[in-house]
Amino acid sequence: MPPKFFPLGSQPPKPYISGGPSTSIEEFHKVLLKSKRIIALCGAGLSAASGLGTFRGAGGMWRNHKATSLATPEAFKKDPGLVWHMALQAKPNAGHYALTELSKKMPNFITLTQNVDGLSQRANHPREQLKLLHGSLFDIKCFNCSHLELDNFDDPFHPTLAISSDSDDRLASSSTNAASRAAQPEESTPPTAAELPKCPKCKTGLLRPGVVWFGEQLPRDTIDEVDEWIEDALLDICLVIGTTAVVHPAAGYVDKARSAGARIVVINMDSVELGTASDLRKNDFLFEGDAAKILPELLKPIIGELDLKGGVKDAAKSG
Repeated sequence: MPPKFFPLGSQPPKPYISGGPSTSIEEFHKVLLKSKRIIALCGAGLSAASGLGTFRGAGGMWRNHKATSLATPEAFKKDPGLVWHMALQAKPNAGHYALTELSKKMPNFITLTQNVDGLSQRANHPREQLKLLHGSLFDIKCFNCSHLELDNFDDPFHPTLAISSDSDDRLASSSTNAASRAAQPEESTPPTAAELPKCPKCKTGLLRPGVVWFGEQLPRDTIDEVDEWIEDALLDICLVIGTTAVVHPAAGYVDKARSAGARIVVINMDSVELGTASDLRKNDFLFEGDAAKILPELLKPIIGELDLKGGVKDAAKSG
Protein backbone atom coordinates (compact mmCIF):
# COMPACT_ATOMS: atom_id res chain seq x y z
CA MET A 1 0.00 0.00 0.00
CA PRO A 2 1.52 3.39 -0.94
CA PRO A 3 2.41 5.74 1.92
CA LYS A 4 0.14 8.67 2.73
CA PHE A 5 1.56 12.19 3.10
CA PHE A 6 0.14 15.16 4.93
CA PRO A 7 0.64 18.92 4.54
CA LEU A 8 2.90 20.50 7.14
CA GLY A 9 0.93 21.17 10.34
CA SER A 10 -2.24 19.46 9.18
CA GLN A 11 -1.77 16.31 11.26
CA PRO A 12 0.73 14.88 13.74
CA PRO A 13 3.77 13.35 12.00
CA LYS A 14 3.28 9.75 10.97
CA PRO A 15 5.76 7.05 11.92
CA TYR A 16 8.07 5.65 9.27
CA ILE A 17 6.34 3.44 6.74
CA SER A 18 8.40 0.59 5.43
CA GLY A 19 10.12 1.74 2.27
CA GLY A 20 8.69 5.28 2.48
CA PRO A 21 9.96 8.69 3.59
CA SER A 22 9.41 10.48 6.89
CA THR A 23 7.18 13.55 7.31
CA SER A 24 8.53 14.36 10.78
CA ILE A 25 9.97 17.86 11.23
CA GLU A 26 11.61 16.79 14.48
CA GLU A 27 13.42 13.91 12.80
CA PHE A 28 14.59 16.22 10.03
CA HIS A 29 15.93 18.74 12.56
CA LYS A 30 18.11 16.02 14.09
CA VAL A 31 19.54 15.19 10.66
CA LEU A 32 20.01 18.87 9.79
CA LEU A 33 22.00 19.68 12.92
CA LYS A 34 24.45 16.87 12.13
CA SER A 35 24.88 17.88 8.48
CA LYS A 36 27.97 19.55 7.05
CA ARG A 37 27.37 19.58 3.27
CA ILE A 38 23.95 20.36 1.82
CA ILE A 39 22.76 20.99 -1.71
CA ALA A 40 19.39 22.47 -2.72
CA LEU A 41 17.72 22.07 -6.10
CA CYS A 42 15.02 24.69 -6.65
CA GLY A 43 12.25 25.05 -9.20
CA ALA A 44 9.34 27.36 -9.87
CA GLY A 45 7.44 26.10 -6.83
CA LEU A 46 9.82 28.10 -4.63
CA SER A 47 8.52 31.31 -6.21
CA ALA A 48 4.83 30.36 -6.26
CA ALA A 49 4.12 32.32 -3.06
CA SER A 50 5.70 35.37 -4.72
CA GLY A 51 3.01 35.33 -7.38
CA LEU A 52 4.93 33.53 -10.12
CA GLY A 53 3.23 30.32 -11.25
CA THR A 54 5.08 27.10 -11.90
CA PHE A 55 5.91 26.12 -15.46
CA ARG A 56 4.29 22.70 -15.32
CA GLY A 57 1.94 22.83 -12.35
CA ALA A 58 -1.67 23.94 -12.27
CA GLY A 59 -0.46 27.52 -11.79
CA GLY A 60 1.67 27.58 -14.92
CA MET A 61 0.39 31.02 -15.87
CA TRP A 62 1.56 34.55 -15.20
CA ARG A 63 -1.11 37.23 -15.53
CA ASN A 64 -2.99 34.70 -17.69
CA HIS A 65 0.05 34.25 -19.95
CA LYS A 66 1.61 30.80 -20.21
CA ALA A 67 4.98 31.01 -18.46
CA THR A 68 6.67 28.99 -21.18
CA SER A 69 5.38 31.36 -23.87
CA LEU A 70 7.16 34.27 -22.17
CA ALA A 71 10.49 32.47 -21.77
CA THR A 72 11.37 32.42 -25.46
CA PRO A 73 13.34 34.60 -27.90
CA GLU A 74 10.11 35.06 -29.85
CA ALA A 75 8.31 36.52 -26.82
CA PHE A 76 11.23 38.85 -26.18
CA LYS A 77 11.27 40.11 -29.74
CA LYS A 78 7.49 40.64 -29.67
CA ASP A 79 7.31 42.49 -26.36
CA PRO A 80 10.62 42.68 -24.41
CA GLY A 81 9.13 45.01 -21.81
CA LEU A 82 6.63 42.36 -20.68
CA VAL A 83 9.35 39.70 -20.28
CA TRP A 84 11.28 41.85 -17.79
CA HIS A 85 8.25 43.40 -16.14
CA MET A 86 6.62 40.08 -15.25
CA ALA A 87 9.23 39.05 -12.67
CA LEU A 88 9.88 42.48 -11.15
CA GLN A 89 6.30 42.60 -9.86
CA ALA A 90 7.08 39.64 -7.58
CA LYS A 91 8.94 39.93 -4.29
CA PRO A 92 11.14 37.35 -2.56
CA ASN A 93 9.23 35.20 -0.09
CA ALA A 94 10.23 33.59 3.19
CA GLY A 95 11.51 30.50 1.37
CA HIS A 96 14.07 32.59 -0.53
CA TYR A 97 15.17 34.31 2.68
CA ALA A 98 15.45 31.02 4.55
CA LEU A 99 17.86 29.68 1.91
CA THR A 100 19.80 32.95 2.05
CA GLU A 101 20.25 32.61 5.81
CA LEU A 102 21.29 28.97 5.52
CA SER A 103 23.93 30.02 2.98
CA LYS A 104 25.30 32.59 5.44
CA LYS A 105 25.46 30.02 8.23
CA MET A 106 26.83 27.10 6.15
CA PRO A 107 29.78 27.68 3.82
CA ASN A 108 29.32 24.15 2.42
CA PHE A 109 25.76 24.76 1.27
CA ILE A 110 25.00 25.54 -2.37
CA THR A 111 21.71 26.22 -4.13
CA LEU A 112 21.04 25.19 -7.71
CA THR A 113 18.09 27.05 -9.18
CA GLN A 114 16.21 26.55 -12.41
CA ASN A 115 14.41 29.85 -11.81
CA VAL A 116 15.24 32.92 -13.89
CA ASP A 117 13.11 35.31 -11.81
CA GLY A 118 15.97 36.88 -9.82
CA LEU A 119 14.13 36.45 -6.51
CA SER A 120 17.00 34.61 -4.81
CA GLN A 121 19.39 37.40 -5.76
CA ARG A 122 16.92 40.02 -4.50
CA ALA A 123 16.81 38.11 -1.20
CA ASN A 124 20.60 38.71 -1.02
CA HIS A 125 21.50 35.06 -1.52
CA PRO A 126 25.33 34.95 -1.67
CA ARG A 127 26.11 34.78 -5.39
CA GLU A 128 29.04 32.39 -4.92
CA GLN A 129 26.65 29.85 -3.33
CA LEU A 130 23.91 30.31 -5.94
CA LYS A 131 24.23 28.39 -9.21
CA LEU A 132 21.93 29.60 -11.99
CA LEU A 133 21.20 26.63 -14.23
CA HIS A 134 19.03 28.66 -16.62
CA GLY A 135 20.51 32.12 -16.10
CA SER A 136 18.65 35.24 -14.93
CA LEU A 137 16.29 37.72 -16.54
CA PHE A 138 18.23 40.45 -14.77
CA ASP A 139 21.70 39.59 -15.98
CA ILE A 140 21.71 41.75 -19.09
CA LYS A 141 23.91 40.65 -21.95
CA CYS A 142 24.59 41.52 -25.56
CA PHE A 143 23.49 39.43 -28.52
CA ASN A 144 26.78 40.16 -30.31
CA CYS A 145 29.63 40.62 -27.82
CA SER A 146 30.77 39.59 -24.33
CA HIS A 147 29.09 42.45 -22.45
CA LEU A 148 27.34 41.27 -19.26
CA GLU A 149 25.73 43.28 -16.46
CA LEU A 150 24.67 41.35 -13.37
CA ASP A 151 21.54 41.97 -11.30
CA ASN A 152 20.01 44.98 -13.06
CA PHE A 153 16.62 45.24 -11.36
CA ASP A 154 15.57 48.58 -12.86
CA ASP A 155 12.00 48.61 -14.21
CA PRO A 156 12.28 49.38 -17.00
CA PHE A 157 16.00 49.00 -17.47
CA HIS A 158 15.53 51.02 -20.68
CA PRO A 159 12.79 53.67 -21.33
CA THR A 160 11.55 51.98 -24.50
CA LEU A 161 10.56 48.89 -22.50
CA ALA A 162 8.30 50.67 -20.02
CA ILE A 163 4.92 49.26 -19.00
CA SER A 164 3.14 52.27 -17.55
CA SER A 165 0.73 50.66 -15.08
CA ASP A 166 -1.01 47.50 -13.95
CA SER A 167 -3.91 48.43 -16.23
CA ASP A 168 -1.70 48.16 -19.31
CA ASP A 169 -3.66 45.90 -21.69
CA ARG A 170 -0.53 43.92 -22.53
CA LEU A 171 -0.67 42.38 -19.04
CA ALA A 172 -3.93 40.61 -19.86
CA SER A 173 -4.20 37.27 -21.61
CA SER A 174 -3.27 37.67 -25.24
CA SER A 175 -5.52 34.75 -26.22
CA THR A 176 -8.68 35.54 -24.27
CA ASN A 177 -8.82 39.30 -23.89
CA ALA A 178 -9.81 41.55 -26.80
CA ALA A 179 -8.05 44.61 -25.37
CA SER A 180 -4.87 42.62 -24.96
CA ARG A 181 -5.05 41.31 -28.51
CA ALA A 182 -5.41 44.87 -29.75
CA ALA A 183 -2.43 45.98 -27.65
CA GLN A 184 -0.18 43.19 -28.88
CA PRO A 185 1.97 44.08 -31.90
CA GLU A 186 1.12 42.16 -35.06
CA GLU A 187 3.58 39.46 -36.04
CA SER A 188 4.60 41.59 -39.00
CA THR A 189 5.33 44.68 -36.89
CA PRO A 190 7.62 43.77 -33.96
CA PRO A 191 9.65 46.54 -32.31
CA THR A 192 12.35 47.81 -34.63
CA ALA A 193 16.04 47.51 -33.83
CA ALA A 194 16.19 51.26 -33.35
CA GLU A 195 13.58 51.05 -30.57
CA LEU A 196 15.43 48.41 -28.53
CA PRO A 197 18.34 49.04 -26.12
CA LYS A 198 21.85 48.82 -27.58
CA CYS A 199 24.96 47.39 -25.99
CA PRO A 200 27.10 50.10 -24.32
CA LYS A 201 30.24 48.15 -25.22
CA CYS A 202 29.98 47.30 -28.92
CA LYS A 203 27.29 49.95 -29.64
CA THR A 204 25.57 47.76 -32.24
CA GLY A 205 24.35 44.57 -30.54
CA LEU A 206 20.92 44.43 -28.91
CA LEU A 207 20.68 43.76 -25.19
CA ARG A 208 18.75 40.72 -23.97
CA PRO A 209 18.05 38.87 -20.72
CA GLY A 210 20.86 36.52 -19.68
CA VAL A 211 18.61 33.48 -19.62
CA VAL A 212 18.84 30.13 -21.31
CA TRP A 213 15.92 30.27 -23.67
CA PHE A 214 14.21 27.07 -24.75
CA GLY A 215 16.45 25.44 -27.33
CA GLU A 216 19.67 27.14 -26.16
CA GLN A 217 22.68 25.46 -24.54
CA LEU A 218 23.01 25.44 -20.75
CA PRO A 219 26.00 27.22 -19.18
CA ARG A 220 28.73 24.59 -19.40
CA ASP A 221 30.99 26.26 -16.83
CA THR A 222 28.19 26.27 -14.23
CA ILE A 223 27.35 22.61 -14.89
CA ASP A 224 31.01 21.60 -14.55
CA GLU A 225 31.39 23.62 -11.35
CA VAL A 226 28.35 21.94 -9.76
CA ASP A 227 29.52 18.46 -10.79
CA GLU A 228 32.96 19.09 -9.27
CA TRP A 229 31.40 20.36 -6.02
CA ILE A 230 29.21 17.25 -5.69
CA GLU A 231 32.13 14.93 -6.38
CA ASP A 232 34.45 16.72 -3.95
CA ALA A 233 33.10 15.08 -0.76
CA LEU A 234 30.15 13.20 0.68
CA LEU A 235 26.80 14.98 0.93
CA ASP A 236 24.41 14.90 3.89
CA ILE A 237 21.19 16.41 2.49
CA CYS A 238 19.71 17.21 -0.91
CA LEU A 239 16.75 19.59 -0.65
CA VAL A 240 14.44 19.31 -3.68
CA ILE A 241 12.26 22.41 -3.53
CA GLY A 242 9.28 23.12 -5.76
CA THR A 243 10.41 21.05 -8.73
CA THR A 244 9.75 17.68 -10.31
CA ALA A 245 13.31 17.80 -11.69
CA VAL A 246 12.33 16.26 -15.01
CA VAL A 247 14.43 18.57 -17.21
CA HIS A 248 18.17 18.04 -17.54
CA PRO A 249 20.52 18.79 -15.94
CA ALA A 250 18.23 19.06 -12.92
CA ALA A 251 16.93 15.55 -13.59
CA GLY A 252 20.34 14.09 -12.83
CA TYR A 253 21.19 15.94 -9.63
CA VAL A 254 18.90 13.97 -7.32
CA ASP A 255 20.58 10.70 -8.28
CA LYS A 256 24.05 12.29 -8.12
CA ALA A 257 23.34 13.61 -4.63
CA ARG A 258 22.04 10.24 -3.46
CA SER A 259 25.13 8.53 -4.88
CA ALA A 260 27.22 10.98 -2.85
CA GLY A 261 25.44 9.89 0.34
CA ALA A 262 22.68 12.49 0.62
CA ARG A 263 19.27 11.95 2.09
CA ILE A 264 16.65 13.35 -0.30
CA VAL A 265 14.30 15.92 1.25
CA VAL A 266 11.39 16.97 -0.96
CA ILE A 267 9.35 20.13 -0.35
CA ASN A 268 6.56 20.34 -2.91
CA MET A 269 2.91 21.33 -3.27
CA ASP A 270 2.23 17.98 -4.95
CA SER A 271 3.22 14.77 -3.18
CA VAL A 272 2.20 12.57 -6.12
CA GLU A 273 4.05 13.90 -9.16
CA LEU A 274 7.63 14.15 -7.91
CA GLY A 275 9.48 13.28 -11.11
CA THR A 276 13.02 12.07 -10.48
CA ALA A 277 12.53 12.58 -6.73
CA SER A 278 9.67 10.05 -6.62
CA ASP A 279 11.88 7.15 -5.47
CA LEU A 280 11.91 8.27 -1.84
CA ARG A 281 13.14 5.81 0.78
CA LYS A 282 12.99 5.23 4.51
CA ASN A 283 15.81 7.68 5.32
CA ASP A 284 14.39 10.42 3.08
CA PHE A 285 11.80 13.10 3.89
CA LEU A 286 8.72 14.50 2.17
CA PHE A 287 6.96 17.71 3.17
CA GLU A 288 3.88 18.66 1.18
CA GLY A 289 2.87 22.30 0.98
CA ASP A 290 4.10 25.83 0.27
CA ALA A 291 7.90 26.09 0.36
CA ALA A 292 7.61 29.67 1.65
CA LYS A 293 5.97 28.33 4.80
CA ILE A 294 7.81 25.04 5.15
CA LEU A 295 11.46 26.08 4.61
CA PRO A 296 11.66 28.59 7.50
CA GLU A 297 10.29 25.92 9.83
CA LEU A 298 12.59 23.17 8.56
CA LEU A 299 15.72 25.31 8.74
CA LYS A 300 14.92 27.08 12.01
CA PRO A 301 17.47 25.19 14.15
CA ILE A 302 20.24 26.78 12.07
CA ILE A 303 18.82 30.05 10.71
CA GLY A 304 16.70 31.10 13.69
CA GLU A 305 13.35 32.86 13.42
CA LEU A 306 12.68 34.89 10.27
CA ASP A 307 10.89 38.21 10.62
CA LEU A 308 8.16 39.32 8.23
CA LYS A 309 10.69 41.03 5.95
CA GLY A 310 12.82 37.94 5.60
CA GLY A 311 15.48 38.94 8.11
CA VAL A 312 16.39 37.02 11.24
CA LYS A 313 14.68 37.84 14.54
CA ASP A 314 17.04 35.83 16.66
CA ALA A 315 20.11 33.75 16.00
CA ALA A 316 19.67 30.01 16.22
CA LYS A 317 21.67 28.23 18.85
CA SER A 318 23.39 25.23 17.39
CA GLY A 319 24.58 22.68 19.86
